Amino acid sequence: MRYFLILFIFFSYSSFSQNEDANTLPPNSLSSPKATVNTFLQNLQEDDFHPQIASKTLNPEYLKGKDAELIITQLKQVLDGAGVLIEIDEIPENPNYSDSSGLKRYYLSEFEFPQIYLEKSDEKWYFSKKTINKVQELHQQVYPFGTDKLMNILPKMGAQKILGLHTWQYISILILIVICVLIHKILSWFFDWLIYQLLKNKGYGNIAHDYIMPVARPFSLLIIVGILIIMIPVLQLPITFNHYFILLLRALLPLFGTMMAYKLVDILGEYMMKKAAQTETTMDDQIVPILKRVLKIFVIIIGFLYILNNLRFDITALLAGISIGGLAFALAAQDTIKNFFGSLMILFDKPFQIGDWVTAGDIDGTVEEVGFRSTRVRTFRNSLITVPNGKLADMAVDNHGLRKYRRFYTTITITYDTPPHLIEAFTEGLKKIVDDHPKTWKDFYNIYFNNMSAYSLDIMFYVFLDVPTWGEELKYKEELLLSIMKLAKELGINFAFPTQTLHMENFPGQPSLSPEYQEKNQVSEKLKNLFPPSNPK
Repeated sequence: MRYFLILFIFFSYSSFSQNEDANTLPPNSLSSPKATVNTFLQNLQEDDFHPQIASKTLNPEYLKGKDAELIITQLKQVLDGAGVLIEIDEIPENPNYSDSSGLKRYYLSEFEFPQIYLEKSDEKWYFSKKTINKVQELHQQVYPFGTDKLMNILPKMGAQKILGLHTWQYISILILIVICVLIHKILSWFFDWLIYQLLKNKGYGNIAHDYIMPVARPFSLLIIVGILIIMIPVLQLPITFNHYFILLLRALLPLFGTMMAYKLVDILGEYMMKKAAQTETTMDDQIVPILKRVLKIFVIIIGFLYILNNLRFDITALLAGISIGGLAFALAAQDTIKNFFGSLMILFDKPFQIGDWVTAGDIDGTVEEVGFRSTRVRTFRNSLITVPNGKLADMAVDNHGLRKYRRFYTTITITYDTPPHLIEAFTEGLKKIVDDHPKTWKDFYNIYFNNMSAYSLDIMFYVFLDVPTWGEELKYKEELLLSIMKLAKELGINFAFPTQTLHMENFPGQPSLSPEYQEKNQVSEKLKNLFPPSNPK
């Protein structure tokens, strides 16, 4: 009896010692960041799962009322599910390690999870208070929509291990592939048949084919990648594979999003073009393609930055480098930048529009195109002048296309032998021509006999035409000139042209051509008859 009692006490003590050893940390297990991370990882392996030991890496000062084993298990699931690859050899072994800011902290994944870090307390390294408080929130981010519950259900389908994976993982991968294929088929049917046929029946078949269908494929791939990002963490695949596969998925997500946004810009551009076609101005017809190009460049740049960010590149340093490089580029390309801002000034101030006849310095012609860098003007010689927008924005631009009325000014010369009454009748007839013409401005015109030149009597003909284009201006000028010629012919008036008459003052056998002037008293009498004095009041 005594013998059995001694054996019982011995085995009981041995069992108690083993359990106590199982829950006790070896010496120096928390002495440095590397030792703490080793303790954390080694005790949460599938074949060596001891969450009660791993939970010792949590700072006990902040665990009041919290389940330490649940927190440490969820922390491991967060890191594994997000594909955080921890390089043990790169973790510092120095017990007095401090980061660049001088704090005794070590971040496991500063780029992706800045909330997870170790800090030194009482000569030991623990997971920090912030880490303990944020674990559940991070767990919900990595396993959204309650997908973490599947980690308790799926392993029941088979735990046998084949080529490094369990049976339930193979089955889950197969199910996930089938789900993705079905979703792709459903979305393809939705876009290819439902939306396409609906738009085709409404008479928008070309729009559906050219704009809607190109968006369908990247949208379908975007949905599939989103589902994979949600479900892959649940499969608990090997950490190295998980790390690179999730990295790839996170890069594909903004890639397909950028492709979809790029196609949507085409749809937006088509809509803006239709709106621009409904306006009277033609400048917005030129603005829309430029705006469309700018939006596409913007989409590509933003998408590229998102891809780099999801590939865990430090885009802050990249943007800083771009800023410095941009400054150097700006200094080297001052003229190009000046032309670009000149384009913006032209587009927003609208000093002219496509089709306007403009004069700027030596440039005289019709505006054909306004681009990012330059404006193209078609001259009346049918040549094409390309003017930098920076230069054009600094020039005084005379826009003939914005004239409400176009001036027509000419001098009608008639011969000196035309009697005064015919001159009066002719000027009245000219005014009647202007009043009767449908395209002349009736509120203001000047038609007067106003000069006696060397060889002619001059009549000023100064009128304005209400026409929008130069071609119509020429047409109505011709009508007016033909009407003037017909009037002159009806009245028997001759048009003068440069002539010179030679008079011989004295010629043998002929009377002298020198005029005989009247006496002063005779002249005074005639003036009194022509301009009698007014009656005094």
